[in-house]
Amino acid sequence: MADLRKRATNNKATDVDTETENEGANQDSDTNLDLDSEDDKSLGNKVDLSNTIPSGTDKAPELLDATLSSLPPKWRNWVIRGIFTWVMIFGFALMIYAGPLALMLVVLAVQVKCFAEIINIGYAVYKIHGLPWFRSLSWYFLITSNYFFYGESLVDYFGVVDNRTEFLRALVKYHRFISFSLYIGGFVWFVLSLVKRYYMKQFSLFAWTHVALLIVVTQSYLIIRNIFQGLIWFIVPVSMIVCNDVMAYMFGFFFGRTPLIKLSPKKTWEGFIGGGFATVIFGLMISYVLCQYPFFVCPIEFKEELGRMTLDCEPSPLFRPQEYTVPATLAPVVRMVTGKDTVMIIPFLFHSLSMSVFSSVIGPFGGFFASGFKRAFKIKDFGDIIPGHGGIMDRFDCQYLMATFVNVYISSFIRMDSPQILLQQIYSLKPELQLELFTALRDSLTARGILQLPAP
Repeated sequence: MADLRKRATNNKATDVDTETENEGANQDSDTNLDLDSEDDKSLGNKVDLSNTIPSGTDKAPELLDATLSSLPPKWRNWVIRGIFTWVMIFGFALMIYAGPLALMLVVLAVQVKCFAEIINIGYAVYKIHGLPWFRSLSWYFLITSNYFFYGESLVDYFGVVDNRTEFLRALVKYHRFISFSLYIGGFVWFVLSLVKRYYMKQFSLFAWTHVALLIVVTQSYLIIRNIFQGLIWFIVPVSMIVCNDVMAYMFGFFFGRTPLIKLSPKKTWEGFIGGGFATVIFGLMISYVLCQYPFFVCPIEFKEELGRMTLDCEPSPLFRPQEYTVPATLAPVVRMVTGKDTVMIIPFLFHSLSMSVFSSVIGPFGGFFASGFKRAFKIKDFGDIIPGHGGIMDRFDCQYLMATFVNVYISSFIRMDSPQILLQQIYSLKPELQLELFTALRDSLTARGILQLPAP
């Protein structure tokens, strides 16, 4: 009897030990499942997307490819890049001719394509194409971000018209709350879409999406803000980046001998310096030409009586020649040439010089940043939409950095306040506050002799 009792106790202990081992195995299994997924084995420790992301550097239309087949690869690539560079330049000029609205639509289209190229790399890296909702979530966040940023511009520049319609007035008044609510909806959607065994990948792509939004959407919004200040604040910086890119390539192709940076082995000091000098000269020339035309220098304003945007104004002193006294050391030379100690210079040229220096010295680092990103994932280009160049992001990596600089430069050193924005802020006030502001402004203008009131 004692033996039976002892044997039962031993069997029970064995069962407990077995159960404990099974629970430990199950916990280890669950832990592995939480950390790893079935496609991690195929991913391995290395990320190589060279066969997944299409490359456009060596791509060319069949007819052009057949025509250039006899050329060495280096010269074949040079000709293809040259042809499509001019195609893009002429397309850019055509968009400028079409007006500011066309430019804004093109900026939006470029933004969407750049976002798609960056997000597609994320999908390829983390290999979660089959996960529910995540691709939809990425585009939802893009739409939400655009609603917020572009809505801010519409409120600022078209608020006078918006306030005349009850429905639009509500959208204007609660714009930021609506934007926040839309984002919170996406946030909740993301949390509900989390799938066991894919947590790390999903959160990684969530961060990837937001970094892409920061790089692409925010910068395109700043480009739109620059356009509203006058087309010259858009055309000159964009042209400088294009000039620097082209001339650095040309100088590097023909004279490059000294490597510049390891991230981009083909970049040389000769190309960097030659492109910089060419950009400064080009920037001053194009700025001088554009300053002669109100179409390029006038801020974009919505004329309520015309029902459309206009570029008609009296150019500000910033774009008209001003007389400057030259330093004493240069006075003799200037006096020999002009017969006096002063020179006539358009003030905008000084600002153009600052922008050209930035685009030559700092601008290329946007390209280096993109090169490092591509090298991290072993891809040659972001896409293949532009033969000889790659994807849209390959051509606009420096433009976004330049757009931020120009917007900061305008707000720091130019400070051009738009009457449209001021009117919108006034119209958003309560009627009694508007009347109080009117009375205070009238009294101030009268006291300073600017406004003459009729005698009672």
